[in-house]
Amino acid sequence: MTEKLQPGGPPDGVAAVDRAFAILGALADDPEPSTLAELARRTGFYKSTILRLLSSVEAAGYVTRLRDGRYGLGPSAFRLGLAYERQNPLRLHVVPVLSDLVERGTESASFHVLHGPGTRLCLFRVNSRHSTLDRVEAGDILPLGRGAAGRVLVAFSPDSGPEQEPLRRAGYALSRGERDPSCAGLAAPVFGPGGDLAGALSLSGPGERFTDEAVAAMRGLLLEAAENLSRSLGADRPPRARAAR
Repeated sequence: MTEKLQPGGPPDGVAAVDRAFAILGALADDPEPSTLAELARRTGFYKSTILRLLSSVEAAGYVTRLRDGRYGLGPSAFRLGLAYERQNPLRLHVVPVLSDLVERGTESASFHVLHGPGTRLCLFRVNSRHSTLDRVEAGDILPLGRGAAGRVLVAFSPDSGPEQEPLRRAGYALSRGERDPSCAGLAAPVFGPGGDLAGALSLSGPGERFTDEAVAAMRGLLLEAAENLSRSLGADRPPRARAAR
């Protein structure tokens, strides 16, 4: 096995710090505590390297070793999460919008932000009232190239190319089976101060419920919500989508 750094890590970063963050990221990606072998497989690091770094992050409280020998995130990671919640005003603006969309009968509502060169992060999520849902949760890291929210983030990012102009003109994206063959999604951009992209507001669920009639109804609600959210986040003149409401 050739030891490697996590893709997307800063090229001039301290290697040990980059590796420690990669280990923490691997722990955060799994819903269950991880064994040493699982961490080695996910990160590509030697077990000896992982053990050496774990001793430091465990001493700082960011990792906990369980009695069965597995590793999980520790109380310091929880403290950072609470601090993020306190310092991040997005939740106060976004979650009520997601809840309102679901109350009005849409599919599950999410807010996605850019995460890495080819990934996005589902930052907030409110599930619909339907008995069957798509498998997306807050904290999930998803691809940029597939799915409505990912395509919106690509199209409205500052370095997007002319090939994205049709989506930018439409003001929203519809996807069917791109990320999951059984699911569909609808997404629109949200802007902040200066017109900078803040994220993507999306509705997603099982594909069979995304009929033409349902899409038309949800699109109107979504575009209105995205425009109102942009305004509440400080966008002076939120771009109004040109698509038919």
